[in-house]
Amino acid sequence: MVSMPEAKPARAGLSPVVELRGLHKSFGALEVLKGISFTAHEGEVISLIGSSGSGKSTLLRCINMLEVPDAGDVLIDGEAIRLRGTGEGRHVADEAQIRRIRSELGMVFQSFNLWAHMTILENVMEAPLVVQGRQRAEVEAEARAMLDKVGIGSKTDAYPSQLSGGQQQRAAIARALCINPRVMLFDEPTSALDPELEVEVLRVIKVLADEGRSMVLVTHDMEFARSVSDKVIFLHQGQIEEEGTPDEVFGATKSARLKQFLNAASHS
Repeated sequence: MVSMPEAKPARAGLSPVVELRGLHKSFGALEVLKGISFTAHEGEVISLIGSSGSGKSTLLRCINMLEVPDAGDVLIDGEAIRLRGTGEGRHVADEAQIRRIRSELGMVFQSFNLWAHMTILENVMEAPLVVQGRQRAEVEAEARAMLDKVGIGSKTDAYPSQLSGGQQQRAAIARALCINPRVMLFDEPTSALDPELEVEVLRVIKVLADEGRSMVLVTHDMEFARSVSDKVIFLHQGQIEEEGTPDEVFGATKSARLKQFLNAASHS
């Protein structure tokens, strides 16, 4: 296995900001999630690792109901998202509630999902203005500050097509931050980037983690997961195969499947 950087110091969690209880999700005959439960506390960073198809991205998308679980509960700040129905017919029961809760969850996708017809500044300002109904002057000042924070403050008037992939992903992070989220959700934020662009995005996420932001992230980068996480969860075939601190998961691995996965990751 490749040498790992120092793990972050342990940080005592506060109140739960995300709690998942017994999540199940199927797509037709394929059962992707098979009873997933975990809790992310205030200020914690949780990394989800595992092979392609293990359910990581589906699990992340269930947190903000981009995918509605067939069974189980999702709680944000102790508030259960209200769902109706069973199985594949299950759906959000309260649209006003889910809009409010989504406004507290910052999501960063694999693809940057920036609006091509808007400048970078307009992209970052859109949700606070339209969804949260905040004042334009306040939002613009905060958006400029967030773009400075992620290192692209000089690109406010550029359009997405004029930016590199790494710059676009950093703009997407700034956009998520500008809604002042309780939790940041990252779904393989560097998978579409070349290695040199990946580094600049990971650096931004590391800064956010060091600031104590609550985050749940799906990542293929094991060294990054070790350095940034309070807890690492290894998913295998839709179940939690192993979880623990980075030192426990990477340094005192119990599961044979996890050992095999880490060995393969170190040679990829």
